[in-house]
Amino acid sequence: MPAPSAPSAPPAYPGGPGLFRLDPAVAHLNHGSYGAVPLPVQEAQEALRAEAHADPDAFFFALPDRLAAARTRIAARLGTDPDGLAFISNATEGANLAFEAVPLSDGDEVLVTDHGYGTVTAAAARCARVTTVALDPHLPDEDAVRETVLAALTPRTKAVLLDHVSSPTARLIASPRLLAELSERGITTVVDGAHTPGMLAEPVAAGADFWFGNLHKWGYAPSGTALLAVAPAHRARVRSLSPSWQDHLGYPRSVEFRATADYTGWLAAPEGLDLIERLGADGVRAHNEALAAYGAALLARIPGLTPLPHTPGLAMRSLLLPPGTAETQDAAAALREEIAAKARIRTLVWARPGGGGIRVCGQLYNRAEEYERLAEVLPAFLRSA
Repeated sequence: MPAPSAPSAPPAYPGGPGLFRLDPAVAHLNHGSYGAVPLPVQEAQEALRAEAHADPDAFFFALPDRLAAARTRIAARLGTDPDGLAFISNATEGANLAFEAVPLSDGDEVLVTDHGYGTVTAAAARCARVTTVALDPHLPDEDAVRETVLAALTPRTKAVLLDHVSSPTARLIASPRLLAELSERGITTVVDGAHTPGMLAEPVAAGADFWFGNLHKWGYAPSGTALLAVAPAHRARVRSLSPSWQDHLGYPRSVEFRATADYTGWLAAPEGLDLIERLGADGVRAHNEALAAYGAALLARIPGLTPLPHTPGLAMRSLLLPPGTAETQDAAAALREEIAAKARIRTLVWARPGGGGIRVCGQLYNRAEEYERLAEVLPAFLRSA
């Protein structure tokens, strides 16, 4: 049987490639892990740092109101309530804040999936007994995912932790219908939206009790910039993870203020979302999705690699590696680092018993030849893995 043909790669996005200061000798196909900060946002943050160094007292006295103003700008871009939104550092912090606020009693259980991010799942395990439901990565669509999650509920299930878009398998899990049906059963929903701001047109999961997402991935914000969104019924229970001088003001200010820290990334964060709008948000999303699709199609032609079902609109695609490859975290990391060291290609290799997977991302700085290079060299790495 002839190998499937790959789609045409999209041309360079107007004004896109020159926005980033990345090493041109490396193919950066792993935007979903750490993101990359465009030059205009870097410059905005540097200006804020200069301001803070020039007059620290003035900077910190004005900080709470400036954070509120930045939060309001971001809420408008994301289409959500600014009063329910708080700046945080990352999705793992959001998970800890959420589960500290979920009302749980002895014997209650939190349902998680095996597609979840490890430290986020660990936050749930600190607060309650965790039950893990296995989601077959080959499940064809959102309805199949929904049915599997609902079938795993028990009378002890009081909360469910779901990925909005899963990190390793790159697919939508917390669908609106699933969240609505869990809410109808009186179950608290906590949604890990680490990948959605900047990638999805509607990034905040409507109907979730708690949602958290990173702006430093697809939202072009500086590192350490994320958001927590809390439904009105739960806001009074959200407490900062350490005492704050803003505690008496309640959520969200109590969560945002953490004494003398570097807040410039948060203040610069609206610039990233504004940049996406100036570039044309729909065009950026379509371009990045097309790049990821191109890369996945090339990899799918390699014997032994199996493309996984994907959700339209996402700028990430995953494929299963041959059985026996990347079965453990150590083996996955070793393969990832060998590809990086010998081929100068950055991608995500994820672990799974029986055989792990590989994920590629699409971003404005990527070029078709980078995916072609990965497809050319990967078979040799797999033979030696």
